[in-house]
Amino acid sequence: MPEDPNSVLICVATGTGIAPFRSFWRRCFFESVPNWKFSGLFWVFMGVANSDAKLYDDEMQQIAATYPDLFRLDYALSREQKNKNGGKMYIQDKVEEYADEVFDLLNNGAHMYFCGLKGMMPGILDMLERVSKEKGINFEEFVEGLKHKNQWHVEVY
Repeated sequence: MPEDPNSVLICVATGTGIAPFRSFWRRCFFESVPNWKFSGLFWVFMGVANSDAKLYDDEMQQIAATYPDLFRLDYALSREQKNKNGGKMYIQDKVEEYADEVFDLLNNGAHMYFCGLKGMMPGILDMLERVSKEKGINFEEFVEGLKHKNQWHVEVY
């Protein structure tokens, strides 16, 4: 997690990949850390099949209600929602809905984290590459720049 309490954290998780992010949001919103108070943006994209698989939902809803300017939560429910093309709503589809904002945040120093099954990464990378191309951005150079600035974090299994 970045040391700067004003940082923007974009956390993309599938299934149990949400668990490591819980420690992040607990630090930001529940723990009393000396000389550190979170004032950035914590944005969670969570992909699961059904609403009954929303891990830690009560806790995240509590944070969203208490800190509406600092916490955002967007679900991709593959068996309950449809993407813009009428297909299943996967995590990459949900992130793509906010692509302009995500790219703007990354260009302004946001940190993007990915955690969950490694099978999510090809779809996410394909979507990000397609959006990059539409924006006239060289995707490989863009991601390498994010990695160099320690803004791109992938922990998949």
